[in-house]
Amino acid sequence: MRDVLFAASDIWMIAVGLICGMKFIRGHHNYLLGLEWIIMGVSGTNFLVYGVTKAGPDSPMYRIAFFLDAFSRSIGFTLILVLGLLAVTHRYKPSARVEVGAFALAAILGFLLSGFAEEIGTPGKVFFLVTALATSAFLSYFAWRLWKFGERAHAAWVVGATALNVVVASIYDFWRIPGDDADHTRFYILALFTWGLAMLVIYRAYAAFAAHNKRGDAVLDPVAASAAAGVDLA
Repeated sequence: MRDVLFAASDIWMIAVGLICGMKFIRGHHNYLLGLEWIIMGVSGTNFLVYGVTKAGPDSPMYRIAFFLDAFSRSIGFTLILVLGLLAVTHRYKPSARVEVGAFALAAILGFLLSGFAEEIGTPGKVFFLVTALATSAFLSYFAWRLWKFGERAHAAWVVGATALNVVVASIYDFWRIPGDDADHTRFYILALFTWGLAMLVIYRAYAAFAAHNKRGDAVLDPVAASAAAGVDLA
C-alpha cells in the first residue's frame, strides 16, 4: 500500500509539473515558472523510476535525484518562483540574462549542495529551511493580494498549500514521521502530494491574477482593449 501511495503521489506531481509548466510557457509566456515546473516534473519522473526499480545509492538516478532536489529547494522553487510571480504582482518582466542567470545559479547551488552535502552538513539543511520559509512569506503576500481583489478561494488555497509546504520543509531534514521506514516512504508520500498541490494551486492563482490584471488594463485603456478585440469605438 505504501508503494502504491508513493507512486500515486509521485505521478500526481509529475502530471501537475509537466502540464502546468507547459501552460505557463504557452499561455502566459512565463519561462521562469514554466521551466521550474517542468524541472519538478522531470525530477519526479526520475524519482519514480528510481523507486520502482529499487535502484541503490550508487545509481546515477540517485545522484540526479539529489541534484534536482537541491536545485529546486535552493533556488528553483524559491527565488525563481518569486521572480516568476512578480510578473503578475508587480508587472516585472525579467531579461533573458536574469532568467538564464537564475537557472545557472540554481544549477551551481544544486551541484554544491548535493555533491558536498556531507561536508556542508547542518548549515546546508538550515539554508534549505530558511529559503523555504522566506518563499512562504512571499506566497502569503501573494495570497493577500488575491484576497484583496476578491479571489478569496484562490487565496485560501494558496495559504493552505503554503502551510503544508512549510510542514514538509520543516521536517525534511530534521524529523522522521513516526513509523516511517528506512526509505522515508511516508514522508515522500506527503512531500510529493504537497509539492504537486502547491504547483497546481500556484498555477491557478497565477492565472486568476493575470486575468485580474487584464481586466484592470481594459478599464484603464478601453480604446486599446477594444482595438485588441477588433472593435472600432469611433
